[in-house]
Amino acid sequence: MSKAAAKAFITALAEANPDAESELIFRNTFELLVSVVLSAQATDKSVNKATKGLFEHAPDPKSMAELGEAGIAQYIKTIGLWRAKAHNVALLCEQLLERHGGDVPADRKSLEALAGVGRKTANVVMNVAFGADTMAVDTHIFRIGNRTGLAPGKTTRQVEDGLVARIPKDMLRPAHHWLILHGRYVCKARAPECWRCPATQWCLYPDKRLTPPRTKEAA
Repeated sequence: MSKAAAKAFITALAEANPDAESELIFRNTFELLVSVVLSAQATDKSVNKATKGLFEHAPDPKSMAELGEAGIAQYIKTIGLWRAKAHNVALLCEQLLERHGGDVPADRKSLEALAGVGRKTANVVMNVAFGADTMAVDTHIFRIGNRTGLAPGKTTRQVEDGLVARIPKDMLRPAHHWLILHGRYVCKARAPECWRCPATQWCLYPDKRLTPPRTKEAA
């Protein structure tokens, strides 16, 4: 997809969902960081359900560290990989206290040095909390980048670099949310609902489904 087409594609998504934002529920940067760490291979809805009680009991790194790995685990057993995530969150809180005085750092190097924080998580925190022009590539954005021709790539980093190169800089930060929500609710993995897509004319996907499937009643 050309830069001009990419801009038109993203503009169409923006006009269809101008107020797009993260569906994770958080009150501060620390809660955002923990939520994103927990969201790996889990839905935002399941994370929000788990963190409601967790954040009420431990709203900051100090209280979360005091809760400890076993205590954290009791709140997040309903989400995938909860044992490893409980370990990482407990260690992450200790690292925040020891290295950053309990504050969440704003730079990539420091974020990625924290337990359980990879490039995607760092990009989300930098984007949402600190206003950085980053593109966090999750499964939805990876799929859209390849399916539509917006930014094809064999790895998440290749898709990220392609998106950063094609999307106008002034649209890059909110494009993160436009793309995620579009992938979550319209350009779905198994059955993309192309008939609902506002950007279908620029999409290069060869097997577009431009009419909804017939219901049993209609048949």
